[in-house]
Amino acid sequence: MIEVKSKHELDLMRAAGKVTAAVLKQMTELVRPGISTWDLDAAAEKTIRSFGATPLFLGYYGFPGSICASVNEEVVHGIPKKDRILKSGDIVSIDTGARLDGFCSDAAITLGVGKVSDEAQRLMDVTRKSLYKAIGLVKPGARLGDIGHAVETFAELHNMGVVRDYCGHGIGRNMHEEPNIPNFGRKGTGPMLEEGMVLAIEPMITAGTYKVRQLSDGWTVVTSDGKYAAHFEHTVAVTAHGSEIFTAFE
Repeated sequence: MIEVKSKHELDLMRAAGKVTAAVLKQMTELVRPGISTWDLDAAAEKTIRSFGATPLFLGYYGFPGSICASVNEEVVHGIPKKDRILKSGDIVSIDTGARLDGFCSDAAITLGVGKVSDEAQRLMDVTRKSLYKAIGLVKPGARLGDIGHAVETFAELHNMGVVRDYCGHGIGRNMHEEPNIPNFGRKGTGPMLEEGMVLAIEPMITAGTYKVRQLSDGWTVVTSDGKYAAHFEHTVAVTAHGSEIFTAFE
């Protein structure tokens, strides 16, 4: 069952979204050659707590960071490390979230470090655009399958892989709520969206195969062929007139 939030609950989620948005904006300013993913994590945690919020990821099933920092072929769940120093040509996906007054927000962005290849830039552009293609379909009466279909068709039009083993999700008092939101699907299928539902939509797109594997650290997910991956995400509410992005910062 997909929970429908009240106006008051949506107001609380909107406030939580502003916290996560502030972190992602901060990341766009901090990511550069020579910085470690550990330093990015420390900065993110400080920002989250400055709002009176708590980092959503920290301690979640034992995860050790306030952000997931996934570099190059790492798709999601990269652990921040002191010795993971970003260099020019890398791309880094920053996924983060906050809990404020009992409600959650969750969002991700992929950033180029210094000068990146045309292929890497194209991957990031396609992934970001696929997210907004999906968000553009969010409205009362739409079907959940419409969202996945939009991501899948746009990414595959550009000959890119759509990760199938991980997906978006509902969000509210908990980070992960019903429904699961795959990045593939058929139009007109799945549950119908209603005003007051809140979704974390998150395309994970690769420059090669859609197949992934988890590393021995129990968290980091990488592409099976070693090619780059990108990840974009927003917390999005279904409104009477369409959608509202709670984690927008641009």
